[in-house]
Amino acid sequence: MTEHTSAPRPETTGAFCVAALYHFAKFPRFESFQEPLETLCKAEGVKGTLLIAHEGINGTIAGTDPAIAKVLAYIRSQPEFSNLEHKESRASKMPFLRMKVRLKKEIVTMGVEDIDPNEIVGTYVDPKDWNELIS
Repeated sequence: MTEHTSAPRPETTGAFCVAALYHFAKFPRFESFQEPLETLCKAEGVKGTLLIAHEGINGTIAGTDPAIAKVLAYIRSQPEFSNLEHKESRASKMPFLRMKVRLKKEIVTMGVEDIDPNEIVGTYVDPKDWNELIS
């Protein structure tokens, strides 16, 4: 029997860490967080887009592993984001051209006036019950 080996997929071994994140939290001082966050990202060579608003943070950034770790640690150092979760993937080339930290009215556009995702949430559905719910 011949053993087949395949080359690692580039998106799992690339030089760049790509971190996708969002976190809903009451964040009234979001405007004062923009400049230091953007300055840190640029100093670390991190690129991508982060949206910040009174309701939290949302975005995708890319950089070296240590740079992404430093930026995420800084975001988590804010009490509102101490339990921020993120997802990571890999890229062989930097996927973004520049770094932007944008102030927004909402981090996820809902199109509904005066909605607060920190106050009004849906019903939790266990993964094993999902297919039954949508059928």
